[in-house]
Amino acid sequence: MNEFKLLLRKDIFILINNIKLILRNPLRLLPYAFIVGYFSFFYFQRGSRRSDMEVDTSQFQDLEDAAEGIEQVNYVLQNINGGLTLLALAFFMFKMYQATKKNVSFFSMADVNLLFTSPAAPSKILLYYMIRAIFPATGGAFLFTLYGTAQLNEIYDLNLMNLSILTMGFTLFFFILSPIRFLIYTLNTKYNLLNQMKVAVFGLGLFLALMILIPGLMAEKFWMGMFAWISSPWFDFFPLVGWSRGILTYLSHESLWISGGFMAVYLLTFILIVQLVIYNAGYYYEDVLEATKSNEETKEKVQGKQTASEGSISLNAKKKLAIKDFGTGAVALYWRNYVNSSRQDFHPLIGLIGLGLAVVAYVLAILSLFDWFAHQIIYGYLMVLLLMYFFGGMGKSNIGDLKKPYFILIPASWTAKFWNLIKLDLYQTMVFALILIIPTVLIAKLSFGLILLFPICITLLYLTGVGISLITVVGFEEGWDRKLIRPLIIGGVFLFGIGPSLAAAGFGYLVSQQFVYALLGLAIGMFIVTAVMLHVSMDVISKVEFKEN
Repeated sequence: MNEFKLLLRKDIFILINNIKLILRNPLRLLPYAFIVGYFSFFYFQRGSRRSDMEVDTSQFQDLEDAAEGIEQVNYVLQNINGGLTLLALAFFMFKMYQATKKNVSFFSMADVNLLFTSPAAPSKILLYYMIRAIFPATGGAFLFTLYGTAQLNEIYDLNLMNLSILTMGFTLFFFILSPIRFLIYTLNTKYNLLNQMKVAVFGLGLFLALMILIPGLMAEKFWMGMFAWISSPWFDFFPLVGWSRGILTYLSHESLWISGGFMAVYLLTFILIVQLVIYNAGYYYEDVLEATKSNEETKEKVQGKQTASEGSISLNAKKKLAIKDFGTGAVALYWRNYVNSSRQDFHPLIGLIGLGLAVVAYVLAILSLFDWFAHQIIYGYLMVLLLMYFFGGMGKSNIGDLKKPYFILIPASWTAKFWNLIKLDLYQTMVFALILIIPTVLIAKLSFGLILLFPICITLLYLTGVGISLITVVGFEEGWDRKLIRPLIIGGVFLFGIGPSLAAAGFGYLVSQQFVYALLGLAIGMFIVTAVMLHVSMDVISKVEFKEN
C-alpha cells in the first residue's frame, strides 16, 4: 500500500507542476474555459428547449397498441445499429492484430528511468499504471458523451447518472484494449505463440465476417439481412463490443441490472488480465523498455526532434532510383518527399494500400449490380474513406520538419515551403480518389457529380487534418500544452467545422435523397473550415524561426 501512495504522490507533484506551468500564462486557460462553456451552454440549452416541446404521451400509446400485432423489421434502424457495431468490431480486430506486431506501454521514458530503479515491486508499478490509464480515457469519453447526448436531450430525460453510465460504456471499451494487447504480446514473447495468435485473430475475423455474410445470403436482398445477427439483442453478450453496446443502450432498456452486469464483467476481465500479465510477464523490463523507447522515438519524429528514417516501412529501401533533380529552393522539399515515397512503395503517386482500398470499392459496386448491396453501402464506404484521410492528415509524420533549421534557411517564401512540403500528399490523394471513384461510378451507375466532389472532399478533409497536426506540433513547445490543446483543437474543429458541414451534408441528402448533394454540402462547409485552418497554419509556420529550438 505504501508503494501505491508513493506512486500517487509522484503523479500529484507532476500534476501540480504542470498546472503551475500553465498558470504562468493565464491566456492558456482561455481555450479550456471556452470549450467548457460551450459544452455547458449547448447541453442546458437543449434541456430548456425540451420543456417547450412536451407532448401528450398518451397519443403515442394508441399507436403502439395498434402496431403490436404487426411484425415488421425496421431495416433502417437495424442497419444503423449493425453498421456502428461493425465499425466497433473492425476497430477491435485492428487492435488485436496490432497486439501480434507491437507491444503497448503505459509508461514514458521518465517513468521508466525513475520507477525501474526504485525499490517498488514491478507488479505493483504495472498495476498502478494500468489503473491510472483509465482516467484520461474517462475524460475524453465524458466530453464526447456530453456533446453527443445533447442531441438526445429533447427525447430522453438525461441526468448525471445517465451520462455517467454512457461514459462508462465508451471508457471501458477503449481502456480495456491496452491491457489485452499487453497480455497478448506478453504471452507471445514468453511462449512464442505468434503463429497461434495470428491464426486466432484471423479465425475471429472470419467468424465475424460469416455472421454478416450468412444472414445476408439468406435474406431476400443482401442488405436486408447482413446485419440481422450482429444488431440483434443477443450480440450484447459478445466480448467487449457487445458489452459496451449493452451499457450504451441504457437509455432504451433503463435497467441498471443490465448495465451494471456488463460493467461487472469488464471489472472481472480486467482483474483476470492483470493476474495473467503478472504471472506470465515476470519482471517485464525488456518488453516495457522496448515499447516505451519505440513510442518515445515516434513522438520525437512527429515533433521534429528526430528525423524519420526513410528506410522504415519501405518496400524498395535498396532500390536504385533514377530520379532527376527537380530544382533548388523550396522544390527541394518536394523532391525529398518524392524520393522517400519512391522507396516506400512501388510508385510515388499510388501504393498498394491505395489500390487495395480502390478494389474494395469496385467489389461493392459490382455486388450492387446484383442487388447484394444497396448504393447506401457504397456511400457509407466513401464516408469512411473521408474520415480515414482526415485522421491521416493529423498523423502526417514529417510535420516536425517545419522546426528544422534547413527549413527555415531555405531561400523561399513560407507559402512555397509549405506548398512543396504537402504537394506530393495532395497529388497522391487526388490520384487515389480518381482511381477509386471513376470506375465505381461507372460500374454502379452512380451520379457523375461524385467524380468531381469526392476528390474535393477527401482533399479538404486531409488538409484540415494536416492543419490540426501543424498547429499543435509547431505552435506549442511544451509537451503538456500539446497533450491538452490537441484534443481541444480537434473537438473545436469537429464542433464548429466538421459537425456543421456534416449537418449540411445530411440536410442535402434528406431533401434530395441523393448522395451527390450530400457531398456538395460537405464540400461547401469543409472549404470554409480548410481555408481557416490553412490561414492559421501559415501564421504559425511564419513565426517558427523566431522560436527557440
